Amino acid sequence: MALALEGVRIVDLTQIWSGPFSTQMLADLGAEIVKVEPVYRLDPDRGMEWPAVGATLPGDRPYNRSGSFNEHNRNKLAITLDLKKPRAVELFKRLVGVSDVVIDNFSFGVMERLGLGYEALKTVKPDIIVLSMPAFGNNGPEKSYIGYGPVQEQLSGVTSITGYEGGPPLETGFYYGDPTGGLQAAGAILTALWSRRRTGRGQFIDLSQRETLVSFLGELLLDFQMNGRIGQPRGNRDDAMAPRGVYPCAGDDSWLAISCRDDAEWRRLCDVMGEPALADDPRYSDAVTRWRHQDDLDRAIAEWTRRHDHLELTHRLQRAGVAAAAVLNHAELLENEQLRDRGYFETVTHPEAGTHDYHGMTWKLSGTPGSIRFPGPLFGQHNHRVLTELLGLSDAEIALLEEQEVISSEPRVPTSGQ
Repeated sequence: MALALEGVRIVDLTQIWSGPFSTQMLADLGAEIVKVEPVYRLDPDRGMEWPAVGATLPGDRPYNRSGSFNEHNRNKLAITLDLKKPRAVELFKRLVGVSDVVIDNFSFGVMERLGLGYEALKTVKPDIIVLSMPAFGNNGPEKSYIGYGPVQEQLSGVTSITGYEGGPPLETGFYYGDPTGGLQAAGAILTALWSRRRTGRGQFIDLSQRETLVSFLGELLLDFQMNGRIGQPRGNRDDAMAPRGVYPCAGDDSWLAISCRDDAEWRRLCDVMGEPALADDPRYSDAVTRWRHQDDLDRAIAEWTRRHDHLELTHRLQRAGVAAAAVLNHAELLENEQLRDRGYFETVTHPEAGTHDYHGMTWKLSGTPGSIRFPGPLFGQHNHRVLTELLGLSDAEIALLEEQEVISSEPRVPTSGQ
């Protein structure tokens, strides 16, 4: 069956997580992604330390065996170009000339310094779509700041509400700026492709990863503007629902999330607990009093959950009509019946990393189903294919590019001045 984005070609200069996650989703939908990597500098997702300070992973070519890299770059072709060399810039522009989209997540001004900003690329292909996604965007007083996920969490306001009630702000440990930026970048590219189909015009998309994260905090911004309240850390509690929390269960570091939206769900929870009289306790008889006595309420629930397995309680509570879910560790997630039944995990064999289960498609499309069609690329794996099939270079020309280190099939250790 045809894929949703079949026939769309995207030149991908992104690294680490946010950008590669964006193009991963588009690749899964069928777009042809040509990932362009430097000759002298590894994508940090391939390995932070090799080759500049020596390999620390066992075996040869550890940069081809990074789990996160291979996860985010499946279904992609990969070439190398040293864009500090004029010949590489020329080849890059030729590649743009036969493509639909260019995406990068460099810091502000990098593409312009390479001579590959939007205005330059537009002269090569007038209807090209270019998306640039630096941490803080391409204008404004903070445009030159550099920031990865942790920094974006601090400056977006996320960290100020993350933590336990009465405690200090905490990092999430997940760095939401990357996946939120990647998701919105993919959506922006799809929107631009649809616009170009209607108008025939390309466009420049200036995406601030920080702003994509701020957009998820709309109710907190409105609360301050309307009521003058500044959000504070409050653990897992809610403005209205009680009980609402994550409770300890039997076993080591085992937990269960429970939420009750109304009196009916609260009574059903009390029935499963074997404490029906608790529903009529004056402290807990309605939503307002439950909310005001959450400390006592949470202690009563935790005393019960500690005696039970988190998975067993999940099924009991859900069957009774109570919103509950076990907090799963990675092993439990990999064996989760719901995900397995839906075919979410896909088994992929990588030529150097081996055979493993990977996260699959996060949506099911009946007419254009996507899948992991081929594994993450080896370093420079598709140099010959792209340069011959798309740019028409001869074997002799490609050999000369290798000799001049314009391209490479393995990372080069930088020398002075490179």
